[in-house]
Amino acid sequence: MTKEEALRTYFGYDAFRGGQAAAIDALLSGRDVVAVMPTGAGKSVCYQVPALLLPGITIVVSPLVSLMRDQVTALVQMGVPAAYLNSSLTFRQYLLALERARAGRYKIIYVAPERLETEGFRSFAETADISLVAVDEAHCISQWGQDFRPSYLNISAFVNSLPKRPPVGAFTATATPDVRGDILKLLELKDPLSVTTGFDRENLYFEVQQPSSKRAALLELVRSRPGKCGIVYCATRRTVEEVCGFLQEEGIAATRYHAGLEAEERLKNQEDFLYDRAVVMVATNAFGMGIDKSDVRYVIHYNMPKDMESYYQEAGRAGRDDAPSSCILLYSGQDVRTAQFLIEHSEPREELDAVTAARLRERDRERLRQMEGYCRTRRCLRQYILQYFGEFAPDYCGTCYNCLHNFEEVDISREAKLIVRCVSESGQCFGAGVIAETLCGAVTDKVRKYHMDRESTYGALRELTQAEVRERIHCLLEEGVLEASSGPYPVLRLTEKAEDVVYGAAPLLMRTDREDRPAVRLVPTELKGEDAELFRRLRVLRAKAARFQGIPAYMVFSDKTLREMAVRRPATMAQLRAVSGVGSAKAERYGRQFLEEIQSF
Repeated sequence: MTKEEALRTYFGYDAFRGGQAAAIDALLSGRDVVAVMPTGAGKSVCYQVPALLLPGITIVVSPLVSLMRDQVTALVQMGVPAAYLNSSLTFRQYLLALERARAGRYKIIYVAPERLETEGFRSFAETADISLVAVDEAHCISQWGQDFRPSYLNISAFVNSLPKRPPVGAFTATATPDVRGDILKLLELKDPLSVTTGFDRENLYFEVQQPSSKRAALLELVRSRPGKCGIVYCATRRTVEEVCGFLQEEGIAATRYHAGLEAEERLKNQEDFLYDRAVVMVATNAFGMGIDKSDVRYVIHYNMPKDMESYYQEAGRAGRDDAPSSCILLYSGQDVRTAQFLIEHSEPREELDAVTAARLRERDRERLRQMEGYCRTRRCLRQYILQYFGEFAPDYCGTCYNCLHNFEEVDISREAKLIVRCVSESGQCFGAGVIAETLCGAVTDKVRKYHMDRESTYGALRELTQAEVRERIHCLLEEGVLEASSGPYPVLRLTEKAEDVVYGAAPLLMRTDREDRPAVRLVPTELKGEDAELFRRLRVLRAKAARFQGIPAYMVFSDKTLREMAVRRPATMAQLRAVSGVGSAKAERYGRQFLEEIQSF
């Protein structure tokens, strides 16, 4: 069987996505691979296809129980013999799984990183025919990553202890250059093929709102998407409880997830969401890694995350089936203060020395500034994200709020000169808040304490609000005229470009809101007429099939596959197999009932 035949037979796809074929060929040839692919780009296919073609067993190191369970369930649905070994198994179940693995019953075995260190698993690995080791969520190995797991540091020792070293594949969705360097070094990858497919998810619409009432904005967003599945991320457990209760009071089928709940309730709530008994999941960042629910149509961040890595990973859980989906962030200044508090008061990791801990905290502060910049920028949101991850991107995507919004450009040259002058005369010792208060002529404790009312620029911009002055300060930060110092209380400093503002003749333009014209909001395309009705009926049939099998509906067929069925209306099994996402095992298991539904329609 070729890799193309495996893709068609098991996964139901006719062609590989970008980067997949190269990664698969490298692993099949015995070469190590490091692959950085955005959420939804098909990382798992890169090691699952080689696992099917190689003679022995593939070990997949995975960080979460829920991730393993969902991956294995999906593989079994596709006809792939797979299992997982983690703490959710009883000792008897664990021994039985190992016995079956020794007998060659499985092609893919998912294990937690801690499991690699146990005597029982090491004994199994010494005699097993292990053809490939795949490290999922490989960024967990780096202390510079947002999900550092010390147990990942032991993976290379496990690989080197095997009688014959198999090829190693490392896969992640979000990795800055520092994190990528750690993956290469700490996994001891040998001459790896490096695959970076690009971070862009073209089907995702990005928007940042700064509403006066987050609750009202959230309710409007959820109600404007009736029946659509969505995730609402909150910064704290308390906010999760409040937001979930609010949505339930408004008649929304919402559930909750955070680390403070009992394990039984977390599992029940997660399954309610996966099985479509609840259409909205309100959660902290404890929810989501490895949740491969393909029909999430929107992700709303009720609070701003602490860094772009977390934001893009969480937002990327929308639209994994490539259908148009929305990622909306509800921003407020309080979010920044909450994130700053969490950074400054987080417990230091025991395994880190004081110097390294201080460097990590400073890195977290810089990440927070980048995240705040995303929330306040007027330029293309997609470009901001891609440039953060080191990718070139044009300044117009046409599918984010900022590109679709009716901004107007205003000349802020006069205000910019006064801001630069105020920062300079005050000794570059203050942050944006004090500078704005000074320029607006405010009478505050800080203005009096630091005698800012004696500065020549005091009240020079009193015709503007402090928010408008801060908006101009942020523009100067984006243009590189100002920079913010490091530390918990960043102060504004001048750069070499400041002289150009003071002495230059060219206007300095800033994009700002227009009050006379509303924004154009991207609305996901929907099927219409008979196609829409057939799609609805196929979803009902899918739900029945899923309940009978005891699995989430998206594991039967994705929304994308059902849409294609509704439009193409296959009449034979051969035509059904030609639909993207219909593999041999699924055609055998579900094909007849779906064809009958289409024919009766």
